[in-house]
Amino acid sequence: MRKFIFMAAVLAAFFCISCMSNPVTVERVSADTVTDLSGYWNDTDVRIVAESIVNECVNAGSITNYINKNGKEPLVIVGSFRNESDEHLDTSILAKKFEAALINSGRVEFVASSSERTEIREERSEQQLWASEDTAKRLANETAADFMLIGSVKTIIDSVAGKSTRTYYVYAELIDIETNKKLWMGENSEIKKVINRSATRR
Repeated sequence: MRKFIFMAAVLAAFFCISCMSNPVTVERVSADTVTDLSGYWNDTDVRIVAESIVNECVNAGSITNYINKNGKEPLVIVGSFRNESDEHLDTSILAKKFEAALINSGRVEFVASSSERTEIREERSEQQLWASEDTAKRLANETAADFMLIGSVKTIIDSVAGKSTRTYYVYAELIDIETNKKLWMGENSEIKKVINRSATRR
């Protein structure tokens, strides 16, 4: 009898816990769906900024002049994209978006970034020891970049009584590696959000 009562109590407790827990629901949406849940930087912002700035960059006069003068597209390397905002941002995603869009434009070509080169150089060094002589890739035969693309993300916040605005400023610059000349500068400040928070969540 005691065993029956114990089992009934366990089942009752399990039933109560199950009723108290909130089930998780998942809804699949299109990748280009605008989803602003917290009011912070998200994938939609990355897409808007990348499309806007890249369109300016590929049509910049400096790139057209380089192609006309040299008869080929300039080689570009991605430098640092600094996060100077008040929140945690993975700026590497933004940098990769820029890189992919610029390559796909057909107006520039890219070489491996600093972190990528380290891994590739290790592989090339190992090939000198372990690969056959006719397939091992040569050392000191890398293609140098002509320009470097760098940038930053900044924010301006204004708030009062549970209501705030967040404005994101994204800057990108194309720099001549040999001369340090800034060939092009782009800015996107279209990302502005008004956020209302209830009194219980302040």
